[in-house]
Amino acid sequence: MEFSLFAHMERLTPDQPHDQLYEDFLSLCRLADEGGMRAIWTGEHHGMEFTIAPNPFMSLVDLAHHTKNVRLGTGTVIAPFWHPIKLAGEAAAADLMTGGRLELGIARGAYSYEYERLMPGMDAWEAGQRMRETAPLIPKLWQGDCAHEGAYFQFPASTSAPKPLQESGPPIWIAARDPKSHEFGVHNGFNIQVTPLWQGLEEIETLMERFNAACAGHDGPRPKIMLLHHTYVASDLDDATLAAQELSRFYCYFGAWFQNKRPVRQGLIEELGDHEIAGNAMMAPENMARDLTVGTAQEVIDRIKRYEDLGYDEYSFWIDSGMSFERKKASLTRFIEDVMPAFG
Repeated sequence: MEFSLFAHMERLTPDQPHDQLYEDFLSLCRLADEGGMRAIWTGEHHGMEFTIAPNPFMSLVDLAHHTKNVRLGTGTVIAPFWHPIKLAGEAAAADLMTGGRLELGIARGAYSYEYERLMPGMDAWEAGQRMRETAPLIPKLWQGDCAHEGAYFQFPASTSAPKPLQESGPPIWIAARDPKSHEFGVHNGFNIQVTPLWQGLEEIETLMERFNAACAGHDGPRPKIMLLHHTYVASDLDDATLAAQELSRFYCYFGAWFQNKRPVRQGLIEELGDHEIAGNAMMAPENMARDLTVGTAQEVIDRIKRYEDLGYDEYSFWIDSGMSFERKKASLTRFIEDVMPAFG
């Protein structure tokens, strides 16, 4: 089992300065690098202070100057917002600028809030179709002289400029959930990222079953699969209880953004009342404690051992949580010092 960090800047109130949030983000990434994690992942989001990440390539190029060994991954670029030639070129340039450390995660996106602003009228189905047309073109554009006539893009022979530093180009990862998306990723030779969100072990098992089924129907080499999960390594039971409460609040806000029904001003969604959070039974703290990777170091080890036994190759510590920087740093430190050594 390999380990990585999944992180963004996240701003919950207007009084939080962006420059301090970025320093906090850099500090967590340096800790991941110095602690021996394989990779750092950061994504793409627009107009949302909840997740601040307008261009992951910019963040990763800067991270290359603050870290030494860790791989640097997009987790993920939103394919419908990119032209394939532009995506191939910017990814190749980022690979060059990071010294060949880039990994390219690609997804269809999740928030209708973003769709209606960047691609008005596009729904999740069209976003998925655009992703499926775009992703296979990227390695072809890196190879060079790729011409294409598709449903969404048409262009004469084109080549990524620059070419990636990595000989075969950065590894490509596809965010997958349903069986068809697993099949698409595996059959194109891409690695797979899965995110069970708040849904617990049953969903983690189902996602692995879908991956295994896709691999069984494919003659090529077996790609890697990464599990992205909210994680908190607690100092004691009371600390774990507090973390579950904080993650409950996070997921209530996540759901509000996803539903796209509340007013948004200055990039901040209208504040949820305590009664709304308390009334959200699905996201109740006891469910977070049960279904997320939250607990003392030994409890977290035991949970990740189960994921490893299922066949996951990489476990990505999703640190976005609305917690203070100090709590995030303490949890990540315990993960590096007390959890990772149990996996050799």
